Amino acid sequence: MEHTTQDIQQLLREFQECRTLFTALGDETRQYLVCILLNCGCGGIRVAQLAERTNLSRPAISHHIQILKRAGIVASRREGTQIYYSLAPESHLVEKAIQLFSHIQEITAYVPDRGAADDL
Repeated sequence: MEHTTQDIQQLLREFQECRTLFTALGDETRQYLVCILLNCGCGGIRVAQLAERTNLSRPAISHHIQILKRAGIVASRREGTQIYYSLAPESHLVEKAIQLFSHIQEITAYVPDRGAADDL
């Protein structure tokens, strides 16, 4: 089965929709921060506490957290003057990424085996 230009255009649209998410998660420091946030519980964690668990400054942590917030991966809540951050991926973003990889998988299932060309 050959895929149409429409299929490829759809994939390009889906990549575009996921770009911010992929950019945010493409950085090793942000991946590490996501892992820390996974272990901090529902109450969240402050930037100063994140800085204690890493070798990054508070401004650097704040920068990375803001990128994760814009990507819809991290949520924040304020208690007085304190801001707590927690992992809270927006479900529609996760669904879009799952849909994108599902479509890639569907398309690649019909791509001829390229390993056979190496045997020539």
